[in-house]
Amino acid sequence: MSKVNKGPVRRVVTGHDAQGRAVFVEDARFDPVDVATGDAAMCLLWTAPDLPVDNNDPTDGRTRDAGTTLRGGSVIRTTDMYPGEASPFHRTSSLDYGIVVSGHVELELDDGATVLLGAGDVVIQRGTIHLWRNPSPTETCRIVFILTEALPVEVDGLPLPDIHP
Repeated sequence: MSKVNKGPVRRVVTGHDAQGRAVFVEDARFDPVDVATGDAAMCLLWTAPDLPVDNNDPTDGRTRDAGTTLRGGSVIRTTDMYPGEASPFHRTSSLDYGIVVSGHVELELDDGATVLLGAGDVVIQRGTIHLWRNPSPTETCRIVFILTEALPVEVDGLPLPDIHP
């Protein structure tokens, strides 16, 4: 089974010049990097430290230190799920928008329920325990994830803990 990512991700960033006109600040490509669990490669594209976002902040959002999520802010990254691989079960206190760009990926919840997603499908992940599995023996699946911090889900008045692999 081949663990080959889908190749570089192109990122185009806009901004303003001194007169307030729209300009292209950057047009660059970045290579996804393998994650420690070996099931995928990720490419961080941008972060914002808070909401609402301050578009006057000149910081390159890709250079901020961000884990899976960014407390008080947002993160966008790509994930290349390798053929036949699955992530560990995990949960974060976040609202995640996942958009499948190519291939197929299976989303499994902690009760064993699954759904198969394909190119063009969107999932809204709301702080549940889940894993991602690529059912293809040959094709890498690319997903774009946008994550924003959220309050933890509460059951009987107690917050459910984050679970990191």
